[in-house]
Amino acid sequence: MNTHTDEIATGQDSLELRVYAELNDFLPPRSRFAVLRRPVRSHQTVKDVVEAAGIPHTEVDLLLVNGESVGFGHRPRPGDRLAVYPVFESLDITALTRVRPHPLREPRLLVDVNLGGAARLLRLMGLDVRCEFAAGDARLAEISVDDHRILLTRDRGLLARRIVTHGLFVRAEHPVDQVVEVIDRLDLSGCLAPLTRCLRCGAALEDVDKAEVADRLPPHIRRHHDAFRRCTGCDRVYWAGTHRDRLDELVARIVSATRRPAQRTPDAPPPDRLRD
Repeated sequence: MNTHTDEIATGQDSLELRVYAELNDFLPPRSRFAVLRRPVRSHQTVKDVVEAAGIPHTEVDLLLVNGESVGFGHRPRPGDRLAVYPVFESLDITALTRVRPHPLREPRLLVDVNLGGAARLLRLMGLDVRCEFAAGDARLAEISVDDHRILLTRDRGLLARRIVTHGLFVRAEHPVDQVVEVIDRLDLSGCLAPLTRCLRCGAALEDVDKAEVADRLPPHIRRHHDAFRRCTGCDRVYWAGTHRDRLDELVARIVSATRRPAQRTPDAPPPDRLRD
């Protein structure tokens, strides 16, 4: 491992910081995969030190100080060795002090404007997604906590807000890749139910008798379609339209790219057309 010493932390008021795996993405290029020295004050916690280095606390799963696992509230001392690890995918660390909160029982997502292109695709995969594109950072953090939602963003400063407990910094740049990353990193493969949510508002769809919505259908739809679903939120009516094959291909592309492909619910019709 390379060694790099920060100019501002060369005295006795510093600690040794090692950052592992993909958490290095948050560091300047010259500081990645190196032993760093960071300043530490008596009032600071390890969470303060980690976030001062540019790493959102929501991305951290394990902290070791001099080889012992600690929580975010631990106060390090000058000369300590602080090791910072990301979320573990395969290594069992149940006997250690994990700093991330337990996963939310039901995955509910909150997407900011930076991931607007991924929001519709996440809903396409059947995930509960709330969009607040006009909200500022403070409001987004409040919604995440109050509504028990995992905050998805490409703004690391947003995840650094103290009240945020569940969040994910999305690294991918393109919407399909972003959706695959979210599914994999949050282990959501088993939660997928493609084409069961409204793409506009995100509420669940329910089967509806043709007679109940007949007056809202174009004549050619009434003649050629018999299966319909209605949004429980905005009341839009869906049916399997001409874009069925395109949506099926998109769902298959996303599912095949995830680590543990989920099975599509067999009874869920693939509606992709809607009318008010």
